[in-house]
Amino acid sequence: MPQPHPGPQPQPQPTALDGVLVADFSRVLAGPLAAATLADLGAEVIKVERPGTGDDTRAWGPPFAAEGTAAYFDAANRSKRGLALDLGDPDDAAAARELARRADVLIENFRPGSLAKYGLDPTATRAANPGLVHCTITGFGSGPGARLPGYDFVVQAVGGLMSITGEPGGTPLKAGVALVDVLTAKDATTGILAALRHRDRTGRGQLVEVNLLSSLLGSLVNQASGHLATGRDPGPMGNRHPSIAPYETLACRDGQLLAVAVGNDRQFRMLTETLGAPELASDARFARNQDRVRNRTDLIKALEELLAADTPGRWAERLTAASVPCGPVNTLSEALKLAERLGLDPVALVGEGRIPQVASPLRLSGTPVRPPSAPPRLDEDGALLRTWLSGPANHPLPPRM
Repeated sequence: MPQPHPGPQPQPQPTALDGVLVADFSRVLAGPLAAATLADLGAEVIKVERPGTGDDTRAWGPPFAAEGTAAYFDAANRSKRGLALDLGDPDDAAAARELARRADVLIENFRPGSLAKYGLDPTATRAANPGLVHCTITGFGSGPGARLPGYDFVVQAVGGLMSITGEPGGTPLKAGVALVDVLTAKDATTGILAALRHRDRTGRGQLVEVNLLSSLLGSLVNQASGHLATGRDPGPMGNRHPSIAPYETLACRDGQLLAVAVGNDRQFRMLTETLGAPELASDARFARNQDRVRNRTDLIKALEELLAADTPGRWAERLTAASVPCGPVNTLSEALKLAERLGLDPVALVGEGRIPQVASPLRLSGTPVRPPSAPPRLDEDGALLRTWLSGPANHPLPPRM
């Protein structure tokens, strides 16, 4: 694992979302990750959780971080303040409504309609706070699918992603991470930022709705477009690409794999020259991409016979020097080391315990990302925040203790 960096040092420039207050009522991953991204950009985020147990992901371990917190929870809750509220308690529900009234953004992923009895549904929050950007995240929208629980794994299955993931004839597979939640978090963040921009111009907030199924379908891009164009369902192709060749993993010495992503005919010529077989580029079966796709089996056999002469690492060095996109299949630790060598500073040290976390991928020259602070313990800032919420609305949020 690369040596963690303490992250960017405090800058004299303001952050992009200075002065924006986010009430994060969401749980698990999509909503919390969107809120954490807003915190990276400088927003003040208050994470609201149920007393006693808090966010479900607090119990999702092992693995656990050095301080005993679930690594899953830590991944999506950096740089937030912690407040535990029981919405079934009248006083706590009143505090939640007051937080919504003071907030610029509210994020929640409750089932549609379930917040109405607490006065926290989008209609009520926006009536009390016309400038509020209320973001609601569901599994399947607010229509007929409103009662369906939205879990990433289920959406990967019913949304078609598993049907195109895995080897032909094999068992359908999910992605190795909760990819739909992550994509939905990014869609939610985009919608929130667009709504804040609109509010800057008009003073009016709005409702931002995202759902896991739509975010997944929107991310299927060429596969979905190909289906809509032809009416045919795509199937799993392993590491192969339906429209480009060679764009897959190829076996080298001892069966070790090299990922090769040849996107045009020039790159294919450079590949064949580097492999010592330039005649393949003029072979009628392989001269154009569409020819290579049609004759993929013959193409891969010819390439792998050549690649068997050396290891993926050494081939990657030579092919990269020839501007052929490729690389070995790394483990996560190797991927972090690569990012470190490339100067991307992939790891930040968070909190007093200096917990290593993946750093924000965002880089802004004028409004730098805020150095992250540790995820909150359950109700860590509860006393301070309750006092603030019970006081005059025009009083600023007190600084962290």
